[in-house]
Amino acid sequence: MADAGPIRVVGLGGSLHATSNSLAALRLALEGAAEAGGETEALDIRELDLPFYQPDAPDVPPSVERLCTAVAGAQGMLWSSPLYHGTISGAFKNALDWLQLLSDRDPPYLTDMVVGLISTAGGTQGLQAVNTMEFVVRALRGWAVPLVIPVPKAWQAFDREGHVRDRALEEQLRALGREVARAAKQFAAGPPLTTAGAAAAEAALQPLGDEGVA
Repeated sequence: MADAGPIRVVGLGGSLHATSNSLAALRLALEGAAEAGGETEALDIRELDLPFYQPDAPDVPPSVERLCTAVAGAQGMLWSSPLYHGTISGAFKNALDWLQLLSDRDPPYLTDMVVGLISTAGGTQGLQAVNTMEFVVRALRGWAVPLVIPVPKAWQAFDREGHVRDRALEEQLRALGREVARAAKQFAAGPPLTTAGAAAAEAALQPLGDEGVA
């Protein structure tokens, strides 16, 4: 297998809260990716301050340009969203909606990109947000790794400064990051996983553009 060179893993997550447990979890996973040799970058939802997705926007805002450029240059991603009312946060979904701008890439969207999924919840549930993110990964033609980390009662797992209290959880998050970097390196070193025939069938089922959707 040929050496694919450095693997870039971009993390997307956090919330609009000043102290975000989902961002703290994302940073730990990115540390794991770095331990596995990945070059990492964290995109903080609050810091990005993205405008609402507008399909017919005449100009691309700088924050959106930053998001899409970072994602387009990655071989792997880590997503981390809080669980709000049984699903991902609106701010996180808005960021994913802006990835529509990657539809004109060749290959489009996140084709053959490895994605690791994290959710943080105030209660005992967390998988609903993970399940939603997995649907989006599939729609964007990426590959979600089997290991997912839903964090229940995140207010107990992290302190007010975002430091992890649960060492077992810390290792799980780091392991997810290492797994994303490992899988991304294997994907990048081999032939494309998505064949031309599969890409054509997918395009027929789910058109790349958003015309007629709104």
